[in-house]
Amino acid sequence: MDLTTPIILIESHPMLDLVAKIGVLLAVAMLAFVIARLLIVRAAHAFALRTKSGFDDILMETGVFSRAALLAPAPILLWGVELFPELKDVLDDAVYAYLTVAVVLVLSKLLDGLVAIYQTFDIANRRPIKGYVQLLKLFVYILGGISVVSILLGKSPWGLLSGIGAMTAVLMLVFKDTILSLVAGIQIAANDLLHKGDWIEMPAMSADGDVIDVALNTVKIQNFDKTITAIPTYKFLDTPFKNWRGMERSGGRRIKRSLKIDQSSIRFADTELIERLKLVQSLTPYIEKRQAEINTYNTEQGIIADSPLNGRRMTNIGLFRRYALEYLRNHPQIRKSMTLLVRQLNPESSKGLPVEVYCFTRVTNWAVYEDIQSDIFDHLLAAMPQFGLKAYQRNALVDGREAE
Repeated sequence: MDLTTPIILIESHPMLDLVAKIGVLLAVAMLAFVIARLLIVRAAHAFALRTKSGFDDILMETGVFSRAALLAPAPILLWGVELFPELKDVLDDAVYAYLTVAVVLVLSKLLDGLVAIYQTFDIANRRPIKGYVQLLKLFVYILGGISVVSILLGKSPWGLLSGIGAMTAVLMLVFKDTILSLVAGIQIAANDLLHKGDWIEMPAMSADGDVIDVALNTVKIQNFDKTITAIPTYKFLDTPFKNWRGMERSGGRRIKRSLKIDQSSIRFADTELIERLKLVQSLTPYIEKRQAEINTYNTEQGIIADSPLNGRRMTNIGLFRRYALEYLRNHPQIRKSMTLLVRQLNPESSKGLPVEVYCFTRVTNWAVYEDIQSDIFDHLLAAMPQFGLKAYQRNALVDGREAE
């Protein structure tokens, strides 16, 4: 069979001829896309290597240049339409619809690139814009969709917009969460409620970790067990949550923990105990001053020392509280400019007498903080026997039965 036979066969059938020409046109347009993508990406890569700025590198990574190659087939398609005068109107609409879609896709990638560039600045953590950009992309997609439909139907886009206006109630229902999240995002930004990198605790959502992403519809939190919790943005306006940013900025992290004292070990401090504790450097000034005050008072009141209940006396637990306070004041990792106290809480018959340590460390790092806290309580627990005190420990058997 002659090689010219297929060509003659196609030319003798108008429909086959039309399909063949359209196929060739689409193939050329596809080839133009591939070539443009290779050239643009390579040129952008070469340019990025020669510049010191990292912005072009970010645009490369987000795929802005490769997406821009979608525009390359448009001129070829517009030129090729002239080969089909009988279908020019239909093909023109199809090409313009394609061009609209290509522009929307390029704009979408460009917005992603701008967000990525913005996130390289410090202000991005304080004022995230990802949610607003996502909303802008949604409007771009909606406008692009309306434009494509109006082009294909040959109607004015304003007519379609008026029709959409009649569906406002339906749209409000469909985009309810998006609208709520948008309002929430504005209020969160205006009131400075959370940033990327903040430690957030929201028990209602089982979230306890760092904010890793603030978007239009969701806020992603990486919990300390490395799981990810995605919370609707609007939930941050109607669900209580704790932001630990203030603690981190203050430079101090609170210690609020109690030692449980066995109440049966509490007693008045006798002479032997007082003389022994005078050897403790941090207690010497306090004991001497306190003893002088007590002696003066007892003498003025004519107190007879026949009973320890007569007059005023020091107690072993009072001396222990004072020692714990002086120990914290002299500790290099405790912040003296913040609240620092050692106090008694309400005694509980089943749990002993709580003596609470309330202070702030100089560091906020979790691991270091835990080390400091443990060291303090290791020392205080070891010091208790020196005051004749015992830590409360519930008996293994209570009234002959195993304790719960």
